[in-house]
Amino acid sequence: MAMVLDVLEDAAYAASQGGQPDIELIDEIMRYMTVYPDAVHHPKEDVIYRELQSRRPDLATDLEDVPADHRDIAALGTQLRNDLDAIVAGAAVKREQFVNDINGYVSRLRQHMRWEEDDLFVRIDKMMQQDTPTIALQPQWQIKDPVFQLEIESAFKNLIRSLRSS
Repeated sequence: MAMVLDVLEDAAYAASQGGQPDIELIDEIMRYMTVYPDAVHHPKEDVIYRELQSRRPDLATDLEDVPADHRDIAALGTQLRNDLDAIVAGAAVKREQFVNDINGYVSRLRQHMRWEEDDLFVRIDKMMQQDTPTIALQPQWQIKDPVFQLEIESAFKNLIRSLRSS
């Protein structure tokens, strides 16, 4: 996700400097982010958080906001998708607002990812050292990552090209 956010950030920078934003690429990025991380990755994490709260409440302090955090990130992603839909439809979207929406989304998601790496994953590792949780797989979790799996979907060809060149 960090690599995808780098590409999105580069697109926002180019747009902020007066360049023509690559709307097709940004659209692919946001389709990916809403098809996989928002729809599959974050719900998996929510189940793991609940497992942590259930099995190791001593490690679960201050985790109550995690599902709301995921909803906030998804809402920022939806706003950005709405901007893109409006641009594609020919509606006027202020460049500054578009860039701000991209940067807000990227910033919020990076903040969340840093917190996971620095705090949450440490807690989960501690839980796993003492207890191996049994988490029922949900059907929607069977969705393969459309960009980082072996079978890359052609709908993300511009994103793949951008990731390979960065």
